[in-house]
Amino acid sequence: MTALAAFFSDPLGQVFPGSFVDYLAVALTSTAVYLFIVLAIRLFGKKELAQLSVTDLVFILLISNAVQNAMVGQNTSLGGGLVAAGTLFAVNAGFKWLLRKFPKFGKMVEGEPIVLVHRGVVLQKGMDTSGLTVEELLEAIREHGVSSVKDVDLAVLEIDGNISVLSADYKTHTMHKRRGRARRKNDSQ
Repeated sequence: MTALAAFFSDPLGQVFPGSFVDYLAVALTSTAVYLFIVLAIRLFGKKELAQLSVTDLVFILLISNAVQNAMVGQNTSLGGGLVAAGTLFAVNAGFKWLLRKFPKFGKMVEGEPIVLVHRGVVLQKGMDTSGLTVEELLEAIREHGVSSVKDVDLAVLEIDGNISVLSADYKTHTMHKRRGRARRKNDSQ
């Protein structure tokens, strides 16, 4: 009963106990952790984002647990958690704005697409740069409904970590769609 009375007499003091400096420290450490994680993902390869295996998922869960204490420190209050989360949302929005506003910065942070297969030939340079194995590439190709690398016109590791695959089947399917649209357009005139 006393805790409830204390909350209603000073609700902000219960949610945000401590000083402004304590919460500023949470905001600054949360920003530092965010920037570190972005840098680490960039250095260790973008395939980690889209091609999650069981070990990758466990790794991400452990990283989030490891950095949580670094962000809030001794401040385990609701306010500390809200400040950390709010800071991460704000820094993420600011970072995305910077990436859009300054394309060279975006290329530096996000990288560029990497061509993995061109006209049925696996490009070793692209494979080495991406850090992908041939097995991972073949899996991605099969996921796109193509049975053999020889049937792939173009496979690209995109900046978001996904692998795009274009094949003769895709071209044929796209051409049929375009012809169908053109016929419908002509029929309606």
